[in-house]
Amino acid sequence: MPVPSPAVLVLEDGTRYEGRAYGAQGRTLGELVFATGMTGYQETLTDPSYAGQIVIQTAPHIGNTGMNDEDMESRRIWVAGYVVRDPSRVVSSFRSIRSLDDELESTNIVGISGIDTRAVTRHIRDLGAMRAGIFSGEDAALSQSEQLEIVRAGAEMTGLNLSAQVSVTEDTVTPAVGEKIGNLAVLDLGVKQSTLDNLAKRGFEVHVLPQDSTLEQILAIDPVAAFYSNGPGDPAASEAQVQVLRGLLDKGLPFFGICFGNQLLGRALGLETYKLPFGHRGINQPVRDKQTGRVEITAHNHGFAVKAPSNDEPFDSPNGYGRVEVSHVDLNDDVVEGLNALDIPAFSVQYHPEAAAGPHDANYLFDRFRDLVVSHKTNDQKDAE
Repeated sequence: MPVPSPAVLVLEDGTRYEGRAYGAQGRTLGELVFATGMTGYQETLTDPSYAGQIVIQTAPHIGNTGMNDEDMESRRIWVAGYVVRDPSRVVSSFRSIRSLDDELESTNIVGISGIDTRAVTRHIRDLGAMRAGIFSGEDAALSQSEQLEIVRAGAEMTGLNLSAQVSVTEDTVTPAVGEKIGNLAVLDLGVKQSTLDNLAKRGFEVHVLPQDSTLEQILAIDPVAAFYSNGPGDPAASEAQVQVLRGLLDKGLPFFGICFGNQLLGRALGLETYKLPFGHRGINQPVRDKQTGRVEITAHNHGFAVKAPSNDEPFDSPNGYGRVEVSHVDLNDDVVEGLNALDIPAFSVQYHPEAAAGPHDANYLFDRFRDLVVSHKTNDQKDAE
């Protein structure tokens, strides 16, 4: 087996970690973040919410089960770069059809291996997510000062709108499974396939629409409800989508948002969003449902959050949508993890109830959304009579 070429991970504060090239060789830049899942690396790699980010896997052994076509969360790998400690030298799964390192190389994803990923994680946990770069091949020979200058010239995540990079450009439709409730308008801000599958299984004919769809284009499909997906970027840079959402709320359409969609609902209601120091990324985040007191272990991938009153009392929407409550809260740091509008049919969560790689504690939220839509339709029909 040939000896891998040298590579280096350079952080914007000047910290350097030398290792070995993994995947494609060259140069890549992005925001350095860490993911704590012990499993599900394929779902992580193909999650559009990681666009523009270099992902560190804290689990030491990565690649053991190779890659397959069934576990893809979207049409491609989205991470800007990949950092692992010990890539598996063999693939040990009957489902695998190719190795992870071959997949990274063929899709031009620059990575690095052979470094202490937990030391890097502790570093950015203490100092916050920051810009970084991976340099290998000819770029590994650049001087340290040149590499650092390149990293510091990279884009910052704050103020960045990445929706156009990850969204579909044309409408797509996933048929309803079983009895059809109606058409569901899904604004694709980086939606995952497992989300669409879960919605279709609840009886929705799922219409996935481009991120720049207008209110008129959304209403043209005659939706019974609207859904905003997960996705990358700063919610403060998505004012157009917020205004469309306000139009949907004004029309009285039931709404469900996850992850990025939660942040945009918050902004539509008149709340602010802010950047977390190092974000929540992984499949082991404890979240408490404030209504039931139940603690759920949930999958997260977000670097921004909604700023809302921390007490247990409902508060008035600054934009006039009635009373709102914080429905879920993270037990690690008290970050707002869900919003529930009490006077309009709208709610959202900051985490991922679809979680293809697990856990599945929060999957019931798709049932809650279905029940909300069915109840709303029934009330509308009674009013029409």
